[in-house]
Amino acid sequence: MAAGGTVIILSLALAILALLGAPLFAIIAASAMLGYHQEGIDLMAIAIEILGIAGMPFLSSIPLFTFAGYLLSESQAPKRLVRLSSALLGWMPGGLALVALVACALFTAFTGASGVTIIALGAILFPALKQDGYPDRFNLGLVTTSGSLGLLFAPSLPLILYGVIAEVSIDHLFRAGILPGLLMLLMLSGYNLWIGRRTEQPLTPFSFKELAAAIRDSGWELPLPIAVLGGIYSGFFAVSEAAAVTAIYVLIVEVGILREIRIRELPRVMRESMLLVGGILIILGVSLASTNYMIDAGVPQQLLSWVASFVSSQATFLALLLVFLLILGAILDIFSAIVLVVPLILPIAAQYDVHPVHLGIVFLAAMQLGYLTPPVGLNLFIASYRFDTPILSVYAATFPFLIILMLSVIVMMYWPALSLILLPD
Repeated sequence: MAAGGTVIILSLALAILALLGAPLFAIIAASAMLGYHQEGIDLMAIAIEILGIAGMPFLSSIPLFTFAGYLLSESQAPKRLVRLSSALLGWMPGGLALVALVACALFTAFTGASGVTIIALGAILFPALKQDGYPDRFNLGLVTTSGSLGLLFAPSLPLILYGVIAEVSIDHLFRAGILPGLLMLLMLSGYNLWIGRRTEQPLTPFSFKELAAAIRDSGWELPLPIAVLGGIYSGFFAVSEAAAVTAIYVLIVEVGILREIRIRELPRVMRESMLLVGGILIILGVSLASTNYMIDAGVPQQLLSWVASFVSSQATFLALLLVFLLILGAILDIFSAIVLVVPLILPIAAQYDVHPVHLGIVFLAAMQLGYLTPPVGLNLFIASYRFDTPILSVYAATFPFLIILMLSVIVMMYWPALSLILLPD
């Protein structure tokens, strides 16, 4: 009894430390050590579990894609991307809003973080939208939410991490994210075109000359998504090989050919990108130890029994999962949520016949919505800081976009074929 009381007190202390802002990896590691100690297992087992991440397939793709994304964000690539998108779509009513959607989605796909997109592209897109006659509230909501679309498109880092944790094919996840990502893009595009019809700015006529100039300007970046995605989908590249090709190509182009990043700046870019990677890997390592303990202790089975006591159908389970993920996304970053929560919900979802690939797409889309959910969604605060706008104004600006994105998540949640139809038989 005394031992049980001690465990409860220590668990409460860890929860309080987490709420007070203690590093997440320290909380996870401490909980794992507590569990192993209670079971009489040598704590050296935790070190062995952490070392086990070195043998994970596709692990090398995480630092390589992250480094490439940081290099692109430090260069002039975002401006070239916006110019090319504008040349292709700027002639349409509401075309600049579509440019913002496409540019933010593509940028987030390579950087893996919509918060970075808000910071990197916000300075370009926000004044351009305002100059084109769009209201400030619409501009703020569009730039804040558009980055969410990119997490479902390859080579998104959260997609890769989910594949590692869930032990499902990353190639299958890349394929599964295409149609749900396009659905979110189309639904937001419809809203943007409806708002765009009110702008009084004259449309810029389509110009083959400007399009050709934009293509020449982006000539070094254009082959990148084609080569990477084409190589992965065709089977010519493994994901880790595609990551290596991407990192080397971006490094040569941005540093050696275009010279937009000086060689002396490379150590800073490497340090900043690897800080993110290091955080992901250490959380991943201690989470494996914690997860294995929870599996040995039968926690997933206990959760399943508890859920099954009041959830009788797949539809009800998915509805509760959506609510849970919205709350989780508001208080936890997506990488931590993947390594902490996915191992627990996978066996429960399997009992309700939810395909693990479909679960991954729903998980990432719903988690990203949590970043936009008041009152504590992370991207809301990033936008408030970036554009020097009161947080309540950000809530109001993003609300219509949040509703549209939530509808799209509900559609993909209850229409599994949208995620699974492109998977090979």
